[in-house]
Amino acid sequence: MERGDAENQVQRLAARLLGYRVFPDGDGKMNLSVTDIGGELLVVSQFTLAADTAKGLRPSFTPAADAAIGERLYRALIAHCRHGLPGRVATGRFGAEMQVSLVNDGPVTFILRAPPAPPCT
Repeated sequence: MERGDAENQVQRLAARLLGYRVFPDGDGKMNLSVTDIGGELLVVSQFTLAADTAKGLRPSFTPAADAAIGERLYRALIAHCRHGLPGRVATGRFGAEMQVSLVNDGPVTFILRAPPAPPCT
């Protein structure tokens, strides 16, 4: 979660997480979503992904959302994901140091961002 992010973006981000087609179909093409394959999500907070590394030799975390706002949006994201994948969303603890293990099946990693809300007309 970054400064300026809002609840409506979290809802759209959850929809993207649930619908993003990154799993192979019968032809080996990335064409299926976590929902399509009956998969699960592990949602953990990691503010370091919001780091600005453009200058200097030390990351700046200024782009990251304030902790209280970040936690509120993190919890909202989890709620939206759980609505779309009942019983199949695990989480970490917001702001905690965690030991997370995973097996990365292939050299594929994406950062998904919710598009900004459309302007009011």
